[in-house]
Amino acid sequence: MPTIDTLIATGACAVQEVLREYAAARGTFGPFHSLHEALGVIREEYVELETEIFKNPRERDPGALRKEAVQLAAMALLLLAETPEG
Repeated sequence: MPTIDTLIATGACAVQEVLREYAAARGTFGPFHSLHEALGVIREEYVELETEIFKNPRERDPGALRKEAVQLAAMALLLLAETPEG
């Protein structure tokens, strides 16, 4: 079983990847123009991740799977960051 420190380090690396993707997407495309656009983008990223997951395990590309997971998380973060609190 991984130690707490190992889990924190691994999680921190994953969060950094998501933050880099979030910043790149925000810089390139700007904010979402509507909640419908946000949902559409998030759905698209989800379907791309689902496609990778549903591949035959022998044909699955871990790098592509990770990339899609990061993109999905980044788009969810973009929505969260732009949604007012309260």
